[in-house]
Amino acid sequence: MSYYSESNTILTTHNLTIGYKTFRRTVRCVASDISLSLQAGELVCLLGPNGAGKSTLLRSLAGMQPPISGEVRLLGENIYHLRPQELAKRLSLVLTEKVEAGMLSAYTLVSMGRYPYTDWWGNLTPEDEAIVTWAIKSVGAVHLRQRQVSELSDGERQKIMIARALAQSPIVMLLDEPTAFLDLPRRVEVMRLLRQLARETNQAILLSTHDLDLALRLADRVWLLATNGVLHVGAPEDLVLSGAFADTFKTEGVEFDVASGQFSLDIPHKGEICVVGEGIVAVWTVRALQRVGFSVTQSGKYSFAKDATKTKISVEVIYIDEQYMWQVINNKTLSTHYSLYELIKFLVNAARDRAVK
Repeated sequence: MSYYSESNTILTTHNLTIGYKTFRRTVRCVASDISLSLQAGELVCLLGPNGAGKSTLLRSLAGMQPPISGEVRLLGENIYHLRPQELAKRLSLVLTEKVEAGMLSAYTLVSMGRYPYTDWWGNLTPEDEAIVTWAIKSVGAVHLRQRQVSELSDGERQKIMIARALAQSPIVMLLDEPTAFLDLPRRVEVMRLLRQLARETNQAILLSTHDLDLALRLADRVWLLATNGVLHVGAPEDLVLSGAFADTFKTEGVEFDVASGQFSLDIPHKGEICVVGEGIVAVWTVRALQRVGFSVTQSGKYSFAKDATKTKISVEVIYIDEQYMWQVINNKTLSTHYSLYELIKFLVNAARDRAVK
């Protein structure tokens, strides 16, 4: 079910400068000269370090916080000139803070999303009820509709809050850290749900998040807000290749690895190791060794002799009698280990002993 036009550009900003008043009543500028747009059917992720101003930007786009200068236009109209009820018909907002819903059922909470359309008493028409039912179904929460919100898990509650925002029939949905309190499977579920909703409803969805890996995998575009107020906009891959992603998140001891698309820690180098073996166990053996600071080369069994001579230590992954083990050759001394934990502990101690000598 889609209630939206096929128009591409839904929300635009023009020379927008955002900020807030400090306790001394001075104005702190967070970012300036922001001119960008949200497109129909796109999932956009707003990323940036803590304190960069992501929440300030979201509140400004939602009309909750006036900008220092510039404007935000929704379908060509300045959002600060729209009456609250009209704005609520076009834009919905899901905040990080948990809503205290008391004894309300999930269905009742979602139905409150229809408030811009109902009469003074909040009576739902058959059309309103159909939209509420559709919103609950769209987020996969039909089985939750009669349960009290207070009884729901964080993931279930977040689905209901998204359903309530959907029930407003908006053309833009803004979400501030929608996965903040969720475990990894639920974070993936919510992010995939939002991408699916953007496609199915043709609305624009903008969310702030610290889930950088999921944003790189699922976002159509990224708004990357740096602490210096510079806002980079583009496909996730464009921002990685331009170096903007690595520069924005570069902190002492942490670097973004362009090759893997992951963050890596600056761990003291412990030496070089040749891992002999193939398959998934060998892959995770390499990852484990790299995690603690070893440089790793990998080879199959037939190239072992040639590759192993390049390093002082070699580790061979062996599978015997339905059990994996790891054989280490260190200065012609052979040892066998039966878990990666045991292997890493042995190699780290060996590296420490070599450093002392």
